[in-house]
Amino acid sequence: MKFYSLNGKSPSVSFKDALIRGLAPDKGLYFPEKIKKLSDDFIKNIENHSNEEIAYECINQFVGQDIPELDLKKIIDEVLSFDFPLVKLNNQISFLELFHGPTMAFKDVGARFMARCLAYFLKNQDESKSVTVLVATSGDTGGAVASGFYKVKGIKVVILYPKGKVSNVQEKQLTTLGENITALEVDGTFDDCQAMVKTAFLDKDLLNKIRLTSANSINIGRWLPQMFYFFFSYRDLKPSTEDKVAYSVPSGNFGNICAGMLAKEMGLPINKFIASNNINDVVNRYLNTKIYDSKPSIQTISNAMDVGDPSNFVRISNIYKNDFNSIKENLHTCSFTDDETVDGIKELINKFNYIPDPHGAVGYLGVNDFLKSYPDYKCIILETAHPAKFSEIISLYTNSLELPSQISSVMDKKKESVNIDSYLAFKNYLLNS
Repeated sequence: MKFYSLNGKSPSVSFKDALIRGLAPDKGLYFPEKIKKLSDDFIKNIENHSNEEIAYECINQFVGQDIPELDLKKIIDEVLSFDFPLVKLNNQISFLELFHGPTMAFKDVGARFMARCLAYFLKNQDESKSVTVLVATSGDTGGAVASGFYKVKGIKVVILYPKGKVSNVQEKQLTTLGENITALEVDGTFDDCQAMVKTAFLDKDLLNKIRLTSANSINIGRWLPQMFYFFFSYRDLKPSTEDKVAYSVPSGNFGNICAGMLAKEMGLPINKFIASNNINDVVNRYLNTKIYDSKPSIQTISNAMDVGDPSNFVRISNIYKNDFNSIKENLHTCSFTDDETVDGIKELINKFNYIPDPHGAVGYLGVNDFLKSYPDYKCIILETAHPAKFSEIISLYTNSLELPSQISSVMDKKKESVNIDSYLAFKNYLLNS
C-alpha cells in the first residue's frame, strides 16, 4: 500500500514513511492510494469477531506491507487494552463511550497505535536518529499523545496548547509527565498552535537538523485506527438489514468522522454521518453556502472542537471525489452555542440519567436535529471524553460525578510548561532543547 499527497506534488510513500514524515513535502495530507472493501461475509458475521480481530482485518491492508502480521497483532493487542461500551439511551439513540483508556479520551487509540508503530520502525536505529513528535492540541490530543509516547525510546514529544483554553484536567495530563514529554504553553488559539506545527514541517533550516513528525490527526498513524470505533459499535448495535444507521460525531479537526467515512468506503453499512459542531462551524457554513470560509477559532466549553480550519476536511472531500452534492448527501451538519450545549447536558442528566461531557452533549444535540428530518434512523453518538475531564462544568448540574483514578492521580502533580508567543520562539526551543 502506498500513500499519496492530496496536494499531488510529492511522490507516493510507504506507510512507514508517511507515518514518520507526518505531512508530505508539498504540505499535503497523506491518503491511501486505494481502499479495498472488506468481504461481505466479514461484515455480515461481524458479531462473531473480537475487537482485536476486527482491528487487524481493518488496518492490515494499509499497514501490513510494513509491519509483519505477528508484530501488527501485538501492537493491536496493546492498543486495545480497554473497553468501548455502547450505552443505549433508548431503542433509537446510543452513546459509544470512547473514554475508558489511560487519558479518558477517544484519542488514546490513535496515539497508542502511532506510538507503537513508530517505536517498531525506530527500534534498530541509533540515538542520533531520534524523532521529535510535534502535536498541537485543543484539549484531549495532547494528553493522549503524551501518555501514548511516554518513555518510548528514541522519541521526544513536544506538545503545543493554547494558554487558558484547555480544562484543568487536560492541562495536568499535558504538563505533569516529564521524561521525554514537553508542553509548550502558547499565547494564542489552537489554530495558532496548529499553524506553528505546520510551519515547522516546511522550515528547511529546522528539518536539516531535526527529524520531525506530527501526532495530530493529519498523521495517518493517528487517523487510520479511529475507524475501529465504527466497526466495534456497529457490531454491538446489531442493526437489522432494514435499519438505517447514522453516527453523530462531535467534530473539530474532522479526523474522527473522516475515519468513519473510510469505514463506510470499506463496506461498513453506515447511511449518514452527523457532524455536530459548536460555534466553530466552518464546514456547516460551507454545506449551506458552498463557500469555505475559515475563521479564527472561538473558545467554547467544548474546547476540543475549537478549530477554525479543520485539517481533515480535505480528506473528506477526497473520499467523495470533491463533489459538493455527494458530501452533502452523506454529511448532515449542525452547530450549537454553549447555552444550547448546557441545555443538552441537563437534558441528558434529567431525562436519561446519563452524564455526558460537553462534546457528547453537542453530539446528542446533533442527533436531535438530525431526527427532525430523518425520524426512522438508529443513531450512535461518539462520546469522546469522560465528563470528569470537564468537572468544573459538569459538576454544576449533577452531584453524581466521580473522579476516576486516571484523573485523580494527576491532579496533585506539579505543572511544568514552557511559555512561547511566536513561531521563532518555538523554533528556538526545538533547536536548543
